[in-house]
Amino acid sequence: MTVVAAPGKQLKPARILLGALVALLFAFFMAPFAMVVLNSSKTSREIIYNAIALPESWGQLLTNVRLIFTNPTVDYLGAFWDSTVITFLSLVVIVLFSSMCAWVLVRSKSVWSAVLFMAFVAAMVIPFQVLMYPLVRWMRVIGDALNFRLLGTVRGIVFAYLGFGCPLSIFIFHGFIKNIPYELEESATIDGCSQGRTFFLVVFPLLKPIIVTVLILNGIWIWNDYLLPLLVLGSNGVVQTIPIAVTAFAGAYLKQWDLILTSTLIAMLPIIVLYLFAQRYIIKGMVEGAIK
Repeated sequence: MTVVAAPGKQLKPARILLGALVALLFAFFMAPFAMVVLNSSKTSREIIYNAIALPESWGQLLTNVRLIFTNPTVDYLGAFWDSTVITFLSLVVIVLFSSMCAWVLVRSKSVWSAVLFMAFVAAMVIPFQVLMYPLVRWMRVIGDALNFRLLGTVRGIVFAYLGFGCPLSIFIFHGFIKNIPYELEESATIDGCSQGRTFFLVVFPLLKPIIVTVLILNGIWIWNDYLLPLLVLGSNGVVQTIPIAVTAFAGAYLKQWDLILTSTLIAMLPIIVLYLFAQRYIIKGMVEGAIK
């Protein structure tokens, strides 16, 4: 008589191997973050001498933080405020315009709506490096022609983020809106609602789960982005984001590694906290918006 092992026992070696692989990948991806935390509590001398050793005093972290916010050459607090304003305004316009655009594309059954949607989807695969120099040139020409400066201003970087953030956001909103019953909008129209009121009073409140996903995905990208603010705002402009401010601690002849790593840690903390509290919305929204 042959005894068949339980399914759980058959899969046990595979589960152990999978668990070991997950642990290995976790350690691999967390190693850079651990190095930042470790070296943020050191002086530059300690970092240069041995970057992987434990700090002589963990209290050095508070000293480094104080040196960053009192540094006369780098307005780190101002950069933190500028990053907050730019991220907030960019997310507002991305969510507003992307949701309206996706709604129109879904409810319009013409060929042009399908063509425009495919154009937005195709825009997601265009590398940013192909567009960065034409973008700066175009923003300079438009600003001079309209006497409305875009380069070096908050409105300019927000406008750029709107253009680069809309394709993915429209794609996510489009998949979600297709599952909203059209009868709800018909009922609102019968009750006398205009298209604008129908969208903002009926459709937009139903988009709350997917809006959270769009906010998180774009917020992480905008907060951590370095290249686009560098091109649009410049490295010596009045408006600076945190990634640009961090590079100010790395001079041509001297690199203040203690301040560089500590400022990097401070910049990471808000987005890490946001991700930890809202990570379930990312997967949920991506599944509902892209697969359904």
